[in-house]
Amino acid sequence: MRLSQDILESLNIAMTAITANKARGFLTTLGIVIGIVAVITTMTAANGLQNTFRQSFSSVGADVIYVSRMPWVNFGNNFAFRNRPPIQLKHAEMLQQRLRGHGVVNPSIQGNKNVKFLSERMDNVTIIGTSERQTVVSDVVPSEGRFFISTEVRYKSQVAVIGQDIKEGLFGKSSALNQSIKIGRYKYRIIGVMEVQGGGFMGGPNLDRQIFIPVTAYEKNFGAVRNQGDVNIAIKANNAAALESLEFEAIGEMRRIRKLRPAEDDNFSINKLDSLVGSYNSIMGVVLLVGVLVTGISLFVGGVGVMNIMFVSVTERTREIGIRKAIGAKRRSILMQFIFESSIICLVGGIVGIVLAGLLTMLINALVMPASMSLLIVVIAILVSVLVGVISGIVPAYNAARMDPIEALRYE
Repeated sequence: MRLSQDILESLNIAMTAITANKARGFLTTLGIVIGIVAVITTMTAANGLQNTFRQSFSSVGADVIYVSRMPWVNFGNNFAFRNRPPIQLKHAEMLQQRLRGHGVVNPSIQGNKNVKFLSERMDNVTIIGTSERQTVVSDVVPSEGRFFISTEVRYKSQVAVIGQDIKEGLFGKSSALNQSIKIGRYKYRIIGVMEVQGGGFMGGPNLDRQIFIPVTAYEKNFGAVRNQGDVNIAIKANNAAALESLEFEAIGEMRRIRKLRPAEDDNFSINKLDSLVGSYNSIMGVVLLVGVLVTGISLFVGGVGVMNIMFVSVTERTREIGIRKAIGAKRRSILMQFIFESSIICLVGGIVGIVLAGLLTMLINALVMPASMSLLIVVIAILVSVLVGVISGIVPAYNAARMDPIEALRYE
C-alpha cells in the first residue's frame, strides 16, 4: 500500500515538474522524436522491401525448381559458369519425357526486343518463348483472352500474350485482343493479356513488361538454328512434399542427358525460390542491422540530451529534494520521481515519433513501395522510448536520492 502511494506521489510530482517547464520538455523530446522516427522508418522500409520482394518473385513458385546454365545467386567468380555449354531445347524435351508423371516440365528462352503497334513503340521489352505449360508452372493466368495451346506451340504459331504494362503502353484503354504487333521484324497476333503481377524490385524483372510467345516461334524467328540457345527449364512438383526427391531426380537425369561422367561436376545449376529468399534475407539482415545501428545513434544522442537535462533539473531542485527528505521522503521516492520524469519525457517523444513515422510510412507507401507500420513495431518503439528514459534518468535520479538533506538545504 505504501509503495503504491509512493509511486503515485512520485508520478504526480514528475508530471508537475514537466508541465512547469513546457519549453524545456518540448526541446528535450526532439532528440527522442528524431531517433524514434529514424528507427521506425528503417524498420518499415525493410518490411516494405520484403513485401515488394515477395510480390516481385511470387511467380517463381515455392514448389518449382529451375534448371539453368547459371546460378541465380553467385558471389564468387563467374568465369567457370560462363564456360558451361548452353542448355538446349532438346534437353528440355528429353527431361520432359524422363520425368513424365513426376512433375510438369516447362522450357523457356528469353531476350529483349523492340515492340511496335502502329505509331506506338516500346523498347527493350522482355520476350519469353515458352510452352502452354507456363500457366501451370507459374499459376499466373491471363485476365483477358487466353494463353496459347499445345497446337500453337507445335506449329510455331505467331501468337502472343502480353503483360499489363505492354497493353497500357501500346493500346491505352483500348482492347488489345486480336490486334497485331511487331516484335522485332515479325508480326504476332495478341490472344491474351496477363493479370497484373508487379515486379521491378531493386532492378529485378518487371513482370508486367513481358510478352509470352510459343518457344518454337521464338526459336524460329530469333534463334539461328534449332536446338541452339540458352534454355531455362522449370519443373513443378506434383506436390510440395515431393520437391526434394524431384530435385535429386532432375539432377540425375540432367547429368545423363548432358553425358557427364561420375567424377565430373554438374555443368548446370538447380535454382529454387528458397535459395533466393535465403540470400535476400541474409543481405537484408545485414542492411537492417546497419540501418538500426546508424539510426540508433540519433536515439543515443537524444538519450544523452535527456540525461543532461535531468542533471540540470536535479541541480535546480536541490533545495526541494532536501525539504522532501527532511520531512521523511525515502530514497526510493526521490529515485522514482526523477526516473518517472525522464521516462515520461521520452515516452511523449516516442509517441510523437510514432505519429510522424506513421505519416512518413503512408507517404512511402503511396509514392515509393508497399510499406506498413505493424503493431509490433509500435510496441517496440514505445518500449524503447521508456527504456531510454529509464537509462537516461537513473544516474541523475540516483544522485538526487543519495543527497544529504542538510547539505541540500544549504544549497543556494
